[in-house]
Amino acid sequence: MFKDYKKSAEIFKAFCDESRLKILEILLTGEKCSCEMCGNDILEKLDISQSTLSHHLKILVNSKIVNARKEGKWTHYSISKENVDYAISLLNVLKSS
Repeated sequence: MFKDYKKSAEIFKAFCDESRLKILEILLTGEKCSCEMCGNDILEKLDISQSTLSHHLKILVNSKIVNARKEGKWTHYSISKENVDYAISLLNVLKSS
């Protein structure tokens, strides 16, 4: 069933917070930067501090639901389609039982 329990737990942890779900919704429209200087800023769309955003992004990246790409001193974030598919397959296993 869940072959990699640690990976599965980290993925579902990523979905268990309102702010992280909002971040994922923002990322649905494409890659975004977390900095205050960019036009695609995640922070300007949420009512949280930069440090709180960093904390949530770290959890999302560690779960591999979100990809992080460095460009100079900025980091750009996007949804990992591959790992979202993995999460969906886990849910499908539960659904089919």
